[in-house]
Amino acid sequence: MRFFILISTLVFTANIFAQGGIDHEVQATGERSVETAFRMSLAPKIIDTSLQTPMVEYPLLSIKIETDTDVDQINPAKIKTTEKLPKLYNFYVKAGVGTEFMPLGEVYFDSKRSRKFAYGAHIKHLSSLGNIPDIPINTFDRTKGLIYGGIRERKYTLLGDLHYNNQGLHYYAYPSDTLSFLSKDSIAQRYSDFGMSGSFASHRKDSAKVNFGIGMDYNNYTSKKPIIEGRDEWRARENYFGVSTKAWYKLRHEVYAAEFNVRYNGYKYGVDGDSLDNALDTGIVLNNTIVNIKPTITTQLKDDRFKAKIGLDIVFDGHNKTRAYIYPIAELKYSMFNDIFIPYAGLRGGLKQNTFKSLTGENEFLMANVNMLNESTGIDFYGGIKGTLSKRINFNAGISFANVKNKALFINDTTYSVGNQFAVIFDTMNITTIDGSISYQLNEKLKIDGIGVFRSYEARNNSYAWNLPQLQFILRGSYNLLDKFIFNLDLNMEQGRKALVYEDGEDVELENGQYIKTLNFITDANLGIEYRYNKRFSAFVQLNNIPSQRYMRWYNAPVHSFQVMGGVTYRF
Repeated sequence: MRFFILISTLVFTANIFAQGGIDHEVQATGERSVETAFRMSLAPKIIDTSLQTPMVEYPLLSIKIETDTDVDQINPAKIKTTEKLPKLYNFYVKAGVGTEFMPLGEVYFDSKRSRKFAYGAHIKHLSSLGNIPDIPINTFDRTKGLIYGGIRERKYTLLGDLHYNNQGLHYYAYPSDTLSFLSKDSIAQRYSDFGMSGSFASHRKDSAKVNFGIGMDYNNYTSKKPIIEGRDEWRARENYFGVSTKAWYKLRHEVYAAEFNVRYNGYKYGVDGDSLDNALDTGIVLNNTIVNIKPTITTQLKDDRFKAKIGLDIVFDGHNKTRAYIYPIAELKYSMFNDIFIPYAGLRGGLKQNTFKSLTGENEFLMANVNMLNESTGIDFYGGIKGTLSKRINFNAGISFANVKNKALFINDTTYSVGNQFAVIFDTMNITTIDGSISYQLNEKLKIDGIGVFRSYEARNNSYAWNLPQLQFILRGSYNLLDKFIFNLDLNMEQGRKALVYEDGEDVELENGQYIKTLNFITDANLGIEYRYNKRFSAFVQLNNIPSQRYMRWYNAPVHSFQVMGGVTYRF
């Protein structure tokens, strides 16, 4: 039967494919039901098939193990040394006498070692009856007194001092033909100097805070009263008052600083507008006020090997009429090979206040009626190299080019005196300076310093910088032999000084309408020898001007010749 059905199917299929091109269309009617559409009320959502693993907590078991610790005691280290700090004494007295009866006396009182307080008082006196040949009146005396004190705390320092100096001398720089009518009183001079100063400075180590300092100075300086009564005002009277302030702040590698300073100097000679005996000797009244503001920035880089500083010095000069100046401040330093060589270069300037005290400090034979001007250094370029050749030797070599206005020069006065006093003139000049120094120190046993300076002056209105040396060499040294003998040596040599004279004479040249005299070469050597009997008592001998050269420090004013002084010192 299955076989018959299979055969019938094959035959029927073959008949269908055998009939080609015949189409059959069937039409019929019927009913079909369609279900009604509806909206699902559930929103679609994602079913996460990941399963959360339950957290299993394992409580820590409290296990305590008993331990024993043994600490070995370390004994403090002991350093054995034969060097100890020297014992200090409160008082030191030095007394001596020299040739031509030259008494010397010095008394010092100082506090001992203290981290907080420092105080003391000093008194010094030196005088001479004179030993300059052919000049009978050349005596002098110098007395100085000082009282000081200070407090040094971790965050601040407070210092103060009070001084009084009295100096007497004679104007002996006069020609020999005037000896007949010059008396001792007429050529006598005496300077009285009284002053006080105080300062406060903070030094907090916190870099977030600003450190500051303030200082105040007062000084009264006068010359000798005239011989004639009722003319007390016809002498030099000077009052100086100064206030200096500074603040600085360090931020990383930079230090920001600013200064504000006020300097006032009031100088009077006689009465302003009045004359003494003639129209030439008129009164002088000068009120000299200088105010300056100096902001600076200092930076250090390369492990402090490189240092740079830049800023400005803004100055208001109230002398005669108010002027304003701006001076540059710039400096670069770089340390090479662990401070063996330190090249440096910079640009600077400033305004120097000339006072009667500062000028007589340079030339004590200055006349009392001085019309002073402030010295302005508009630009000063300098550079050089310094360093250490070994742990005992250091050196410095430099050069500078400066333009200076109102440089003070001293010349013999023939208007108010016979030439035995000196007047001040001011000139503008270019100054080139080449200097070098080398130092050697072997502990406290041997110290040697050598300094050489060469200066070239190019003045606008004068042929030379009168009485100033062109070449100068200084040698200083001290030697301690077995802590029993102390030797001190000072050697000073100068060359190239010129003096302005008013008439032709021996060794006088005429140049640019000025009579010029070349002063002799200076060689001045001093040797001191001290013998220490013990730590408290010693004896000394001082030899001054060993070459016995009567050179002229100022024209017609020779120095004292060879001198010998001896004495003792005592500490208690």
